Amino acid sequence: MHTKKVITAGKTIDQADKVLIMIHGRGGSAQDILSLAAHLNTKDYALLAPQATNNTWYPTSFLAAPAINEPWLSSAIQIVDEVVHDVLAQGISKENIFFLGFSQGACLTLEYVTRNASKYGGVVALTGGLIGDKIYAENYSGDFAGTPVFIGTSNPDPHVPVSRVNETTAILQAMGADVTEKVYPNMGHTISHDEIEKVNALVFNR
Repeated sequence: MHTKKVITAGKTIDQADKVLIMIHGRGGSAQDILSLAAHLNTKDYALLAPQATNNTWYPTSFLAAPAINEPWLSSAIQIVDEVVHDVLAQGISKENIFFLGFSQGACLTLEYVTRNASKYGGVVALTGGLIGDKIYAENYSGDFAGTPVFIGTSNPDPHVPVSRVNETTAILQAMGADVTEKVYPNMGHTISHDEIEKVNALVFNR
């Protein structure tokens, strides 16, 4: 099971007004995802990146039946929740908490925020969708109250079908999120300059 290990960068929470929680992909690391911040308009943010045990949040595809990814999936969601509550306990409001994830980390990011919808600072999911062999709408509650969300993906992507991205966008919109979905032809399983530009304009511009 995961134990919580969080790598930090940027400003310390007591110096920052805003916090960005960054969630790495399968085979990646907290250090990897933190390096992305060099390209983001987040110089005044505290950056927090939890590290997954053995560099993976859950063992099989996010499109597997959730039970197959247990207990790791619940543990991963719990780790994100603990990071959020640590930040709230230090006096940062939810409206100043931002999330960013790539690939498996994007799936985990979307799953966490949609289970705990609220007015957040913003959500960035770079190649990901809600988790499960199908959408389990009963898991999702709350109101995003206009939270800006950016979801980018490739068509095709070897891990994330565009259909799941579309379904995810629809659910978040129905829950009050201001979603920008961008599907890039043949981008591959990576992060593009265009995504970075859009994220900076739509999410990290305040």
